[in-house]
Amino acid sequence: MFKIIIPKNTFKELEKIDSDDQKLVFSKIQDLEKGIFTSDKALKGKHKGKFRKRAGNYRIVYLKENDILVITLIRIAHRKEVY
Repeated sequence: MFKIIIPKNTFKELEKIDSDDQKLVFSKIQDLEKGIFTSDKALKGKHKGKFRKRAGNYRIVYLKENDILVITLIRIAHRKEVY
């Protein structure tokens, strides 16, 4: 089980999303909490070390710290804007 940290600015991004997509994003965040990382991709370039999880047309960008089982959500945004 992982601990999920959602910074204030990331939570504000989540609030701007419509309710149906919010539900999907929350279910994906619960998957992260349970340690389900299937089909997540490691990012490259300036985002190296971070991962992304698909949630419909939205992407959840996160940083996984294995030693202490903490996941910090970096960004939640539409796939056109996230990177």
